[in-house]
Amino acid sequence: MYRKILVAYNGTPESRLALDEAIRFAPDASVEVHLAGVVHYPSAYLLAGEYVPEVALADEREHMEADLKNAHALLAGHGLTVIDHLVVGEPVDVLTKLVTELGIDLLILGHPRSKSFALRWWRGSVDAVLIERVRCSVLVAADAAARRAR
Repeated sequence: MYRKILVAYNGTPESRLALDEAIRFAPDASVEVHLAGVVHYPSAYLLAGEYVPEVALADEREHMEADLKNAHALLAGHGLTVIDHLVVGEPVDVLTKLVTELGIDLLILGHPRSKSFALRWWRGSVDAVLIERVRCSVLVAADAAARRAR
């Protein structure tokens, strides 16, 4: 059984699927569910020399805090032990660091499936890069309704 689970959460429908999987894999409060919300500073703009207003970054942080609060309430409502992590930086870097520092056994991700898997992998999606860097099991959440429709 997994003792420490990290759920990467950003408020999207795909990351909400990751919450559902966490509920399935964490049977009781003995399992620590770590909920990570990443405030991603738009480094592409910074590299291009464009100024990103502090107001825009604060707004992103505020939205992520609200999303984490709602996700925390959902998980806690199922009797789970939930620990929130609001982190700032590149998603792959900060999630990899959390996996290592917290001794995570299972990382759960939601992933948009609007493009083919091969195309996402070839272009180096965040999830593909993350899977290569973490040293724990990784679960990519799927929409149960979509699985049944096939």
